[in-house]
Amino acid sequence: MQKDFIYAEPLAQIQDFCFDATVAEVFPDMIQRSVPGYQTIVQTIGKLTQKYQQPASRYYDLGCSLGAASLAMRRQLTDAGSRIIAIDNSPAMVERCQRHLQSFRSDVPLEVLLADIRDVEINNAAIVVSNFTLQFLPKQHRDELVARIYQGLKPGGIFILSEKIVLDNPQTHELLIDLHHDFKRANGYSELEISQKRSALENVMLPDTIEEHQQRFRQAGFSSSVVWFQCFNFCSMVAIKEPEPSDA
Repeated sequence: MQKDFIYAEPLAQIQDFCFDATVAEVFPDMIQRSVPGYQTIVQTIGKLTQKYQQPASRYYDLGCSLGAASLAMRRQLTDAGSRIIAIDNSPAMVERCQRHLQSFRSDVPLEVLLADIRDVEINNAAIVVSNFTLQFLPKQHRDELVARIYQGLKPGGIFILSEKIVLDNPQTHELLIDLHHDFKRANGYSELEISQKRSALENVMLPDTIEEHQQRFRQAGFSSSVVWFQCFNFCSMVAIKEPEPSDA
C-alpha cells in the first residue's frame, strides 16, 4: 500500500481536490489515515447486507472508489440472483477498482461502471450504498438523487449513507474539526499536509448537517432512518424503505 505524500511538500498553487491517478494510487492509505472509523463502516456494510439482502436483487455502490463497500456486500450475499453495480466517475478509480476486484473470487456478478451516479438508473435494489460521495455533488442535485434511490429500492430496502458532516453550532463544529485534525496528526500527517488538503477540498466537498440528511430522507419517502455510527465529524446512516404489509 503506497503512502499518501500528496500534500507533504509546499505547493505554489493548491488545485481543487480530484480523484485522479495520483489519488487512486494512495487512496487506501489516505482514507484509513483520514476517515475515523472507516474500517468499521465498511465491515458494518457487510453486516447490513447479511441482514437486508433480498432474493434476485441488485446492490449499488455509488462512488465506489476502489470497491471496498462492494466487496463487503459481495462477501455476505447468498442468493444466486444477486448482482452488484459499482459506479464511479473517475477513470483512474474505475481502472484500479477493476484490477483490485480481480483478486477476489466470487459467484456474485460485480459490474464496475465509469459513469456519473446522477445518470445511472437504479432499480430492483435491496441495498444502495453511498460512502462519502454525496458530499462531492452540488447541493442542488442531492435531493433528486436520494429521491431516485428511494424509488429504485424494493420495499424493505435500505440506503446506507456515510458522510462528513457540519454542525449548526460554530463552537461544537470547530471542536469536531480540531478532534479530526488530532486524529490525522496521530496518523502521521503534518500541519502542512492537513492545511493544504483542507484548502484543496474547500470548494469541492460541501458537507450537510445530519438534520439536512434526515430531512432529505423524509422528503424522498423513507419511513425511518438512524445514525448508526459517528466519530468526530464523520457519520454513517441507514434509511429504510417501508416493507410491504405482511399477509399475517
